[in-house]
Amino acid sequence: MKILIVQDRLRSGGTERQSLLLAHGFQAAGHPTRLLTFRPGGTLAPSAADLDHHALQSRDWGLDWWAPGLVRAARAFAPDIVLTMGRMANSRGAQLQAALSSTAVIATMRTGKPLPAAFRRSLAHVTHIVANSEGAAGRLRRENAVPPERISVIHNSLVFPPDHTPTDSDRISRIATTADLRAQQGATPDTTVLLCVAMFRPEKNQRALIPIVAALPRDTRWQLWFGGTGATVDDCVALAAKNGLTERVKFLGFHTDPTPLYRAADIAVLTSTRESLSNFLIESQAHGLPAVAYDAQGVGEAFLPGESGHLIPMDDEAAFTAALAHLISNPAARQRLGQAASDYARTHFAPAGQIQAYLDLFQRLRQPPRP
Repeated sequence: MKILIVQDRLRSGGTERQSLLLAHGFQAAGHPTRLLTFRPGGTLAPSAADLDHHALQSRDWGLDWWAPGLVRAARAFAPDIVLTMGRMANSRGAQLQAALSSTAVIATMRTGKPLPAAFRRSLAHVTHIVANSEGAAGRLRRENAVPPERISVIHNSLVFPPDHTPTDSDRISRIATTADLRAQQGATPDTTVLLCVAMFRPEKNQRALIPIVAALPRDTRWQLWFGGTGATVDDCVALAAKNGLTERVKFLGFHTDPTPLYRAADIAVLTSTRESLSNFLIESQAHGLPAVAYDAQGVGEAFLPGESGHLIPMDDEAAFTAALAHLISNPAARQRLGQAASDYARTHFAPAGQIQAYLDLFQRLRQPPRP
């Protein structure tokens, strides 16, 4: 099969990481695969160096929605399958399906954000839709009247499995051991490190974690580490300072490979208001971190509530703080939930299985060759 993956830009988000993982996986399985982006460059662009990667804009004009020559480029590749990833690419699904009538165009539902009108229109015209969680699939049925038979659920894959060797050039990723990284941040062996890795955007809601940790018992030894950058980071830095938590709340910036952060932390925390399926929770679970997270769409599918972590009702700060206090003061409970987390994530989100699920779907949907 010839597979075309369409993405607006290789920024640093979870969808972009999944696009790259799938492109590498399809290519390794022997299928000619092209990654077609609207814009050149992007934080994760170096990870596409060994792929057939083409950008439509001759230079980066900073426009995520502009895809000059999209249909011409798609026809030139003559794919059997087109997979659209991200809101901008999915908004072009109807256009691609109309232009490539004998090709299976497959949209993806991987967001908790509102869908642009063109995205919603594409849902009615593409061959099929892959949702990355049962929650996202339910939203397609409820809000967009998509029949169940036109939806398949394939969860995200682990991008950084526990046996992965970091190759990132970030300063923090070159630190030799987990103990070194913790020591650099002032965390002692009896400090419980809470970790949140996500882009700083309003829907990720990192600022909600500040009052939650501020309410922990005064004698509790903890640190909160944030991995990521984005529009709301300065607001969070100011809020931590206002609460007198500058020494305890660490802003560690963006890391192409966050594996060292997972290995050095103790508990994964997430306060997103909108999700589809959290890549961060999947990765941190695989590394043995129990989770405490708000109950946004799809979050409960990234771990086992009650077995590998705690799912907290949205905006219930007191319950979130109580769950953290319990885990911080009970290392045995952390270990028990962490082992369940690792077992679950390694079984349910293994890349080989998820990649094969896509390929099996593609084979089923692939249009027969014209005589």
